[in-house]
Amino acid sequence: MTKKIPLRQCVGCREMKPKNELIRLIRTPENTVCLDKTGKMNGRGAYLCPNTACFQQAVKKNAWNRALNMQISDEVNETLSRELNEN
Repeated sequence: MTKKIPLRQCVGCREMKPKNELIRLIRTPENTVCLDKTGKMNGRGAYLCPNTACFQQAVKKNAWNRALNMQISDEVNETLSRELNEN
């Protein structure tokens, strides 16, 4: 019997992809936003394809704000963009 692969939707391109192919961004209980490299941190999560086009599309549509139920500042978006480019 094959193991079921969990699917998640990218907030940028809105495509369903396997969870392990996406990057998870979380809002922590302290209301800070960070990348979850392990995929197991506590907090509300949103998933993103590991490319800059999806990130820019998510920022343009304010998809982060809706997915994480909070207003994300431009400084946080710039920091996240730099972290994504490093990966």
